[in-house]
Amino acid sequence: MGRRIDYYDDPQAPKANSIVPSANVIVVNDEGDILLIRRSDNDNWALPGGGMDLGESLPETAIRETAEETGIRAEVTGLVGIYTDPRHVILYTSNNEVRQEFSVVFTARPVGGKPTPSDESTEVRWVPPAEVGALPMDRSMRMRVDRYFMAPEDVHLG
Repeated sequence: MGRRIDYYDDPQAPKANSIVPSANVIVVNDEGDILLIRRSDNDNWALPGGGMDLGESLPETAIRETAEETGIRAEVTGLVGIYTDPRHVILYTSNNEVRQEFSVVFTARPVGGKPTPSDESTEVRWVPPAEVGALPMDRSMRMRVDRYFMAPEDVHLG
């Protein structure tokens, strides 16, 4: 498996060669904990999510990716924000794809399943808000999570 390398406003970053609509999901349980994965491609903690497939809506992408990466079935409940900063690019070393950021972040609630790692996640767990800040996380993912915690009912554009 290749690696994922995020670049932000870096003059040494490779130039983007693709753009893929993607969804990330903040799944919140009844205790207020959020579902996080430890990514297998960069070892950082992140929200579940991924690229949209032909024939599905972006909320369907959010539900599918959450189930694939975490084992948790979820129901979308809201929108956190839309993130399309062209200064953020992601290199996938397996195929040299360099994506320009295009991520829509949803909120969701769990409706079934149990936290289960996948090929894309080495660890899956419910994390109390007070513990999220101590986890290693890419700058862009941290920004999404922090914005949710600052105003969980607001929509953010970034």
